[in-house]
Amino acid sequence: MPTVNVDKENLYNALGKEYSTDDFRELCFEFGIELEEDTSVKEMAERMTGTTAATDDLSDRAVLKIDIPANRYDLLCFEGISRALNVFLQRVRPPTYRAVVPADRPLERMMVHPETARIRPFVACAILRNIHFTQDSYDSFIDLQDKLHQNICRKRSLASMGTHDLDTLKGPFTYEARAPRDVRFVPLNQTQEMNGEELMAFYENDKHLGKYLPIIRDSPVYPVVYDRDHTVCSLPPIINSDHSKITLATRNVLIEVTATDLTKAQTVVHTLVGMFSQYCDVPFTVEPVEVVMPDGSRTVFPTMEPRRMTAEVAYINAAIGVQLTPDQIVEYLNRMSLPAQLPAGTTDSAAATEVVVDVPVTRSDILHACDLMEDVAIAYGYNRIPKTFPACSTVAAPFPINKLSDQIRRELALSGFSEIVPLILCSHDENFKFLRRTDPGTEAVLLANPKTVEYQVVRTSLLPGVLKTIHQNRRYALPLQVFEVSDVVFKDDTQERRARNERHVCALYCGKASGFETIHGLLDRLMQMMAVPYIPSALVDDPSTQSQRGYFIRPADHPTYFDGRCAEIYYRGPRAPSATAPQPHFTDLTPIANAHKVPIETNRVGLFGIIHPEVLVNFGIDYPCSALEFNLEYFL
Repeated sequence: MPTVNVDKENLYNALGKEYSTDDFRELCFEFGIELEEDTSVKEMAERMTGTTAATDDLSDRAVLKIDIPANRYDLLCFEGISRALNVFLQRVRPPTYRAVVPADRPLERMMVHPETARIRPFVACAILRNIHFTQDSYDSFIDLQDKLHQNICRKRSLASMGTHDLDTLKGPFTYEARAPRDVRFVPLNQTQEMNGEELMAFYENDKHLGKYLPIIRDSPVYPVVYDRDHTVCSLPPIINSDHSKITLATRNVLIEVTATDLTKAQTVVHTLVGMFSQYCDVPFTVEPVEVVMPDGSRTVFPTMEPRRMTAEVAYINAAIGVQLTPDQIVEYLNRMSLPAQLPAGTTDSAAATEVVVDVPVTRSDILHACDLMEDVAIAYGYNRIPKTFPACSTVAAPFPINKLSDQIRRELALSGFSEIVPLILCSHDENFKFLRRTDPGTEAVLLANPKTVEYQVVRTSLLPGVLKTIHQNRRYALPLQVFEVSDVVFKDDTQERRARNERHVCALYCGKASGFETIHGLLDRLMQMMAVPYIPSALVDDPSTQSQRGYFIRPADHPTYFDGRCAEIYYRGPRAPSATAPQPHFTDLTPIANAHKVPIETNRVGLFGIIHPEVLVNFGIDYPCSALEFNLEYFL
């Protein structure tokens, strides 16, 4: 959750009322935000430094620290919070935002060059005309940009904004991409001109800007915004030019947002102009800018037109668990800054089946009727929603596989093993090569565009994650005993999604000795807990035992395990798995000899043994290990 620091006196003045801390905390709760603390800048600094010596010059003016939902970009500044609370308290109506095209001059234009596709291809712009800044509003304007950079812009990697004093520039503007040496300008608050390479070296150790340099530093071209006279406006996403910096005297602000994602760029522009257009001579108006793309397409943005959505009254009531009239729903939506009304031509409001909402451009979090329902619930009051049980005969009954998994986890824990929860993604080598296995090409689900080599495939075995955990914890005292009960995934063209999950159990013992007998005993204990009897090897092929439920083991050779120290686990159930039941996946196991043919009711479900030394070297483990892994779904 982002935290916004708001001047207490200014906010209470804007709300037209003095609140006690408890009363304001209650108001925040009712609105869906949270008052974290009533403090001051000086007090916060004293807690951070642990001393009062360095805080004498800081203000002790009261500050409210307010936690904001991460998707409410419109509440990341004083202007957004005060406006939303005033609307919620029904002191004012939601504002109407307008894009005003100047009558006496053409629109400003931003020409996008094709080279920008190599680095940051999109740009969105707007102009705040005849704006009047005070020190407080100016500081809020800068602070909102910082919060947007950290939030929706993902630390400037997806989008970054530049704000400029338009009166110091001349349009039309161009958005280009140039070699670092060809970009020369004086950075913001500096006096010396630098090119792109010099700028990177200059800000290398800067605490604020240094962390953003890697976004473009290794690119052969840097994005840059020029005005008509080829004066640099900004070098996105790093820094603006000192030539066009805004001050308290600035009256016309050009906003340009460059991005790798056009939707995020437009959301940022809408948020900035929506919050600060209230300081223009004509409040809540913005001047659009024409953006000309390399293919010649033209877009006039922003339009500031609201998006029209509808939501069914029955859906809202059913989801919340209340019985609100259409008029009440409209009132609650209006209190949440979502102008709402009944459909045109409605003569009987009580009989209306839906409401119509004009979602303002500042509410990018509203994507579906469920988002409207959530705002109705907030305005109605979560504390007022009656507590009821679902209208069904069974409440929260666990899936059988989950219930069995929990029972297995409990038994493993009681046996002295510690549960781990590694990632379900792993590298291709970890899933196959490191286990001395060959990829058959029909087993593992591969990621088309993995973020790193560590996340290339969805695991087909729990063993890689268990071995990696042992490697990371090898400094702890031996023996290490860990387990995981979780899903693996296999390709399966018979399924709708062409893949299926299997619930596996994996346990591993690592010590100065292999611990083979420990793992073997653990298998017997788990089977005993599930009431699965052991079938002695002498009776496995006895015709009189073919219909008896139970498990048995057979020696096997497997590349992951030490030769002669590996066994396969077989389960003989009352019937063979159906076409939709889990199928055996240990396809690379050595087949049973013809003299020991397995009846049709018998399935090979897992393996256990001493891990091969080469596998241990691949995972950086210095001590012998024994492991057990089997498919749990056969035992339901």
